[in-house]
Amino acid sequence: MMTPRLLIYLLLLLCPNVGWTGECPDWPLEQARVETAALQRQVSDWDDRYHRLGQSLISDELYDQARQRLDQWRACFALKTPPAGNPLASSRGTLRHPIPHTGLEKLASDRAVEDWIRSRSNLWVQPKVDGVAVSLIYRAGRLVKAISRGDGMLGQDWSASARKIPGIVQKLPEPIDLVLQGELYWRLEKHIQSTQGGMNARSKVSGLMNRQQLSDIDAAGIGLFVWAWPQGPADLKEQLDTLARWGFNDSRQYSQTIASIDEARHWRAYWHTNPLPFATDGIVLHQNQRAPANRWQTSTPYWAAAWKYPAAKALALVQKVNFKIGRTGRITPILELEPVSVDDRQIRRVSVGSLKHLQQLDIRPGDQVSISLAGQVIPRLESVILRSRTRVDIEVPVASDFHHLSCWQLSPGCEEQLLARLTWLSSNQGLDLPHIGRETWNTLIQAGQIRGLVDWLNLDEAELANIDGLGARSSERLLASLRSARQRPFVRWLMALGVPPTARNNLEGGWKALTARNTQDWQAETGIGPGRAVQLNAFFHDPHVVSIGETLRAAGIDGF
Repeated sequence: MMTPRLLIYLLLLLCPNVGWTGECPDWPLEQARVETAALQRQVSDWDDRYHRLGQSLISDELYDQARQRLDQWRACFALKTPPAGNPLASSRGTLRHPIPHTGLEKLASDRAVEDWIRSRSNLWVQPKVDGVAVSLIYRAGRLVKAISRGDGMLGQDWSASARKIPGIVQKLPEPIDLVLQGELYWRLEKHIQSTQGGMNARSKVSGLMNRQQLSDIDAAGIGLFVWAWPQGPADLKEQLDTLARWGFNDSRQYSQTIASIDEARHWRAYWHTNPLPFATDGIVLHQNQRAPANRWQTSTPYWAAAWKYPAAKALALVQKVNFKIGRTGRITPILELEPVSVDDRQIRRVSVGSLKHLQQLDIRPGDQVSISLAGQVIPRLESVILRSRTRVDIEVPVASDFHHLSCWQLSPGCEEQLLARLTWLSSNQGLDLPHIGRETWNTLIQAGQIRGLVDWLNLDEAELANIDGLGARSSERLLASLRSARQRPFVRWLMALGVPPTARNNLEGGWKALTARNTQDWQAETGIGPGRAVQLNAFFHDPHVVSIGETLRAAGIDGF
C-alpha cells in the first residue's frame, strides 16, 4: 500500500509548478514539525524586516528558495500548519492603491518559459529591475501622490520623497489624470549583473524612501522604471512611445519585441552580461493584451511573468559532514549536500576550508547554508542561513594525529591520508605513472593488495587477476605502469615519497648519505633555513620512511 508521504513525493515529481528540487528529509514526524516551524519563523522575520524596516537580511534568490523549501517540507510530511503568510503583510500601509499591484509568476525552467510563450502572441520583454515598487498618481498632469507597494492593496505615503526625485516626472506635458506603476531603483554606473550582483541596490532605495526626509543628493541617485500604465492604450508600443514623450525614457529604451524563446533567451543573457544603469534579477515577459484595470488583483496575472537569472547562490541542506585528510595531514571538512543548482551547475558537496572554520561556524547535519561559485567553477561556502533545531553530534578527527609523517601504513583512521599519499606518488609531481590515479589505488586497497605505501612493488598477474572488475587488459596495463616505476630516477622517488620541498641539488648523494645528515648538515645546504632543516631531518629519520627506504633498496631502486 502506498504511504501518504510516498504519494506526495510522486505528485511533486509529476508537477513541475511545485518547484521540487530535493528529496524529503529523513526525519521523524515530530522533528519535521519542529524544523518546519523554525523555517516558518525565519521566513516571517525576513518578511517583516524587509517590508516594514527596509532591511534585506538575505538575497532574493535565497529567500525564494527558503519559501519553496517550506512548501516542500509541508508537502513531504502532510503538515496541516498554515502555509507561509503574505510576505507583504507587515508592510501594509494606510493608503489604498487606485489599481492593485499584481504579482509575477516566476517561470521555473526553460520548458515553462517555452510553454508560456507558445500560448501567447504579441510579446515584449523587459529587464526585471531590482528596486521597490510604487504607484504614481497624476491629476491634471501633476504628481499628487506616490504610494509604496505595501501589500499590493494598501501602501505607505511616499509623496514627500517622490516630489524630490528628479527621475520622477513631476508635471506631464498634458493635463491628464493617470496612474502609473513602476520600480524605483538605485542608479548604477555601467552595472553588469552577472559579475557584480545586486549590490544591495534594492535595500538602499527602500531604506531611503522609508526615511522621514530624503536629501537632494540621495534623491538624485534614484531612478524610475515604469512597467505598467493600467488604463493606458491597449497597444504596448503606443504606451511606451507616449511614456517616452512624457519623460519616462527607460521603459521604451529597455523594451524589446519577441516571438520565441530563443529571442527571450537572447535578451535575458544580454541584460545579464552587459552594462545597465540599474540592478536586475531576470527579465519580465509581457503580453500585449491584458485585462482591464478594474479587474486587476494582487494575484499573478496571465499577461506577464518573470524569468529570473540562473541562481548565483543556493540554499543547501547539509546532509553529512565528512573529513578529507590530505597527504601532509591537513584536515579539510567537506559538507555533503542535498543536490542544489548554482548557475546551472549541480552541487553536491562543498569544502569548509579548515577545522577551525568548521568550529567557528558550528555546522551540523540539518543546517541550511548558502553556496555560490568562486570563479564560476569552484563551489564556495558563504554562510550558515538557518541552524537545525536538532544539533547532531559529529565525530571530528583529532588534528594532532595527522601530520607530514603520519599514516604510511593502513591503520584505523589512516585510510584517507594513505590514499592521498599514493595518489601523489603516481601523479606527475611524483613518479608520473600512466593510467593510475586515486580510484585505482582505492581499488587495490579495497582488494587487500595494499597496506603500505610501497606494497604494490611486487604485485603480479595472479594477484591482480583476483580483483573484481579488473579485466585482463586493464590488469596488464596497470602492471606495466607499476613496473615502470622501477626505472624512475632517485630524485623522482624522493618527490613521490613526499620529501619536504627543497632544491634538487640538495638531494644528491644517494639515500645513505641523506639519512646520515643531521639538522645542522641540512641547514648548511644552500637555501635551507632552520625550519626546513628540522623538517628534512625528521623526514629522513622517521622510522616508517627508513623502512620504506630499505624496501626500495631491496627492490633495486636506483639511489637506495
